[in-house]
Amino acid sequence: MPIGIWILGDQLSDINPALSACHGDKRETFIIMIESLEYVRKRRYHKQKLVFIWAAMRHFARRLSGEGWRVDYIVTEEDFAPVIRQWVRENNITELRMMMPADRPFFEYISRLELNCTITWYNNTNFLWQPEEFKEWAKGRKRLILEDFYREGRRRWKILLTEAFKPVGGKWNLDKENRKPPNKKILPPKRLSFEPDEITKEVIEKVKKLDIPTYGKLEKFEWGVTRESALKALKDFVENRLHRFGIYQDAMLTGEEYMWHSLLSPYLNVGLLHPLEVIKAVENALTEKSMPLNSVEGFIRQVLGWREYMYGVYHYVEKDYFQSNWFNHQQPLPTFFWDSNKTDLNCLKQVLKQTENTAYAHHIQRLMILSNYALISGICPQEIENWFHGAYIDAYDWVMQTNVLGMGQFADGGFLATKPYVSSANYIKKMSDYCENCRYNPSERNTENACPFNYLYWDFLARHKDKLKSQGRMALALKQLETIPPQQLKQMQTLAGKWREKQNL
Repeated sequence: MPIGIWILGDQLSDINPALSACHGDKRETFIIMIESLEYVRKRRYHKQKLVFIWAAMRHFARRLSGEGWRVDYIVTEEDFAPVIRQWVRENNITELRMMMPADRPFFEYISRLELNCTITWYNNTNFLWQPEEFKEWAKGRKRLILEDFYREGRRRWKILLTEAFKPVGGKWNLDKENRKPPNKKILPPKRLSFEPDEITKEVIEKVKKLDIPTYGKLEKFEWGVTRESALKALKDFVENRLHRFGIYQDAMLTGEEYMWHSLLSPYLNVGLLHPLEVIKAVENALTEKSMPLNSVEGFIRQVLGWREYMYGVYHYVEKDYFQSNWFNHQQPLPTFFWDSNKTDLNCLKQVLKQTENTAYAHHIQRLMILSNYALISGICPQEIENWFHGAYIDAYDWVMQTNVLGMGQFADGGFLATKPYVSSANYIKKMSDYCENCRYNPSERNTENACPFNYLYWDFLARHKDKLKSQGRMALALKQLETIPPQQLKQMQTLAGKWREKQNL
């Protein structure tokens, strides 16, 4: 009764339970990994994202083979379905063991395949909370508050707690200490980069020759693609950037693509790092390396709080959540999202250019520049989510759907976030240097030279004020809207309309 294991491209984990269940029968177990070109035709992906996933898969397959596993690594122009069906048939597989896909559509896809064998599902070890556990936690709650969930996670895994189970330092959340604007006198260290080996170079050449629509640049590929390189990236973050990660985690500087961010999310999201080992490494740095508590707690909150929460909510909501569009925004995605040279708004140009070059932008660049722009200018939330999904190296359905639709676009009407994350140019001017070299004036709001973020912001509030009245945290902004002279507001609304037309929205 041959047993097969299908390992997906985001399941490259040493503790994949489907592998663990067959560890004593390596030579009698069949493993398949599929590199499908047809699958990536369904979305326009960043070239570096394709290289990262395919190269990581090939390295993982070679590692398994070296450990004595029987691995069939299949590169195909077809979709997964005909390949997996033929493999099951040819090897007489009676049971297919799989780690649960992180993404709901792929689980549904596999469930419909009719493989003529039983499928045994195992928990997804890329996450600490399983969907059933999150649903149990959520049961009976009026609102699913991230802070409540984060504290429960701290207690459950005994992270940053005293012997009396109180938070180390006396506070659960030190976010207020982590909002410092950039300081050009204190620049971040150079990122740890990884030289592509022969396997990765082969994948780079393959991606360069693809005849399908892709995005971004591939002149320089610096991401690691193995477990060993992921561990080096973790060590580098703890030793060289963690100390200032906290206070500058929201800051943005021209030419500084990574600041003090960890760059660990791609490795976490494909299983090359496990969340608990990352959390523990950062927690241990508090005492072993005297790292600041605000940096340690701030980073752990992103992994143990935000990341796990997003995954839990994604599996908790009904399927129609993913079509949410509370503001009924219908504008198409501007062409400059695919080509940064097509916008003269410097903050957008800088973040989009960075994305083209690296397949990466940190959370404030994504939320307060790109998502903020999309929301106040009225772009369809599903269109901007699709772009995020293809553009970023760490993006998957489970994180983009909830994060972009719920937090970035407020498309769910407040199920996930307590307010729309919108701002005028003031926030961008405070937290970055982007405004210094922009042709638009961040201090003006109703002239031709005004920063578009200003008049788009007030136009957004004016268009949706009736809906926003139900959101308590928007009360102050709506009161400010009422103080704007009608003629000035009309000018801003006219400018907003012209801008949308100009951007081919």
